[in-house]
Amino acid sequence: MEKTHKTATSGNTGQGIRSDCQVIFELASAGGIEISLKSKVKVMYGDLIRALILKELAYFGIKHGKISVEDSGALEFVLMARIESAVRQLIMTDMEFLPELIPENNYSTSKERFRFSRLYLPGNTPSLMINAGIHHPNAIILDLEDSVAPSKKEEARIMVRNILRAVNFFNAERMVRINQIPKGFDDLKYIIPHNVHVILVPKCEKALHIRELENEIEKIKKEHAVIHPVFLMPIIESALGVENTYEIANASENIVALAIGLEDYTADLGVKRTREGTESIYARTRLVNACKAAGIQPIDSVFSDVADIDGLKENVKTSKALGFEGMGCIHPRQIRIIHEAFAPDKDDIEKAMRIVNAYLAALEKGIGVVSLGTKMIDPPVVKRAEKTISLAVNLGLIPGNWRESIEGKK
Repeated sequence: MEKTHKTATSGNTGQGIRSDCQVIFELASAGGIEISLKSKVKVMYGDLIRALILKELAYFGIKHGKISVEDSGALEFVLMARIESAVRQLIMTDMEFLPELIPENNYSTSKERFRFSRLYLPGNTPSLMINAGIHHPNAIILDLEDSVAPSKKEEARIMVRNILRAVNFFNAERMVRINQIPKGFDDLKYIIPHNVHVILVPKCEKALHIRELENEIEKIKKEHAVIHPVFLMPIIESALGVENTYEIANASENIVALAIGLEDYTADLGVKRTREGTESIYARTRLVNACKAAGIQPIDSVFSDVADIDGLKENVKTSKALGFEGMGCIHPRQIRIIHEAFAPDKDDIEKAMRIVNAYLAALEKGIGVVSLGTKMIDPPVVKRAEKTISLAVNLGLIPGNWRESIEGKK
């Protein structure tokens, strides 16, 4: 079924645009398919591009029309997304053009995985997403919310779907920030069946939001036979959300973390966000406490001044001291600093190994009371030390058989 308009535009073009293309498509009643292609690689790949265009239009049952493509180095799945977006503007269809996409990055994740860094990437800018994995963030966030203009939401959904399927992020956790509920429900069918690990829920204020979201997710999982878990990370961005953090944190077993968004939170308070962050101490500590009580990870807000590296270092130091276990980042240059700050240092690791070694030695001897030197070791201390060691092993800071090496030195 055709829609009322006859011409559609999708994608980006102009100075500075790369790894993308702009598609202008006009439906016609006769004359076949007329293709106009502008590309620096037209001589080498022009025939392949034309073949893909014809294949995709035929898939949607389109026999007549004019299509203009201005290519700026778009990969196949990017061109496919742009054509599909233009088609969807002109005809009513639930079909997805995916036959050429092979799921390459179908690795899994876990609830306990550490999440020091999450790199935000605009969902309608393929050039920033295609190579994001080479920067080795713990997670990438394909953003469908604030970084996408309202008129480009549908384009971004199709692009993010193709990116999830086709791009290798080198084991970085695949996250998508959907739009604010209830609009975010429209995003789900584009991401749930296509290898997403974690859904970020912006401006979450009530546990009811999470329960409603999970109902929609379960419907789509059942429809598409998705068996892997889809985890959730609500983002707290308002005074009401802060007051409901513990309720939200316990709204679902699939919640792995709560994040805080300080730009919107301070705006809600009517105050200015400062480098020192004193205006958000209450919200941040309350979120950390709620997360620790619920047994999930507290994740701090992004540090928005990309050029202020010293400010970032101080911010991460404060964040870790408050109990956060990671934070968002908006530029790859922030990743290394965040990783180094949140990772346990040498003294933390050595202390943790002494504590756990003493605890295990006491268990082997059947001793109920554990001590290290003149200090008694309580179970919470042991648990914290075990977590530090597990993290150090995962990061490659110590070997998995660390205790054997300690025993060998005695």
